[in-house]
Amino acid sequence: MGGAERTARKRRQQQQQQQGKNVVAQARGTAGMAGGKRVGLIVGVVVLVAAVVVGGVLWTNASKNETEGEQIPAAQTQSDAPENRDGVVVETGDPDAPTTIDVYADFLCPACGSFYEQFGEPIQEKVDDGSLLVRTHPVPMLVEASDPPGYSLDAANASLLAADEGEFTAFHDSLFQNQPAEGGRGYSDDQLIQLGRDLGIESDAFAQGIRNGEYDDQLTSEFEKTASNPDLMQEGPRGKGFSTPTVTHEGEIVQLTDNWLEQLTSGSGS
Repeated sequence: MGGAERTARKRRQQQQQQQGKNVVAQARGTAGMAGGKRVGLIVGVVVLVAAVVVGGVLWTNASKNETEGEQIPAAQTQSDAPENRDGVVVETGDPDAPTTIDVYADFLCPACGSFYEQFGEPIQEKVDDGSLLVRTHPVPMLVEASDPPGYSLDAANASLLAADEGEFTAFHDSLFQNQPAEGGRGYSDDQLIQLGRDLGIESDAFAQGIRNGEYDDQLTSEFEKTASNPDLMQEGPRGKGFSTPTVTHEGEIVQLTDNWLEQLTSGSGS
């Protein structure tokens, strides 16, 4: 091999080596850019997730405490139907009405709120025209389902005290029309007392009865009997048991179809 050929081959080897170095450098540069993009993307995702979590916490806290400091709007219920408290049951309507129903409901229960929204007005119309007597059982079933716990019992107790003052229906309707969220903050003693004041209840006994839990023991004792009564148990997602709302007529559970009330008051049965 002559000197000229060796020189040319050496030059080609050097060129190939340089091209290889260029390819490696380019690959490293590309990888570095991609890595930077990945890091930036990861950081962006972390920031977004943190924002969502913080926003969710803030929304949850605001939703949970939405009743705090709020005045409970008084329902504009107008009724001259008689009201009578019989232990922890409130009878509303003409005692000689041809049809009587018993309604078991919890003031915190969302299903009870839906029941009131759908049937509250038709029931009241039947009470007012004398065709229906309603026996309302305020049930403290969801005592642990408010934050802080206890609203279910507090509301039931306050409703009985309102019945003593002849304002059960308006008080009952006010609490269901402005029902707190299950798992959230209920209404405080002061808020319940103020609602009574807005409905015209001025007695000290009403306020003291709310603060002292006048009927708490009776309500709790009666609920224990109710929840274990086999005649009040129905099949549900978790098996057979007592649930709210429950409506009974002549000792039988009423199936809450769209026209159940009309069937009962027209004499065609449940």
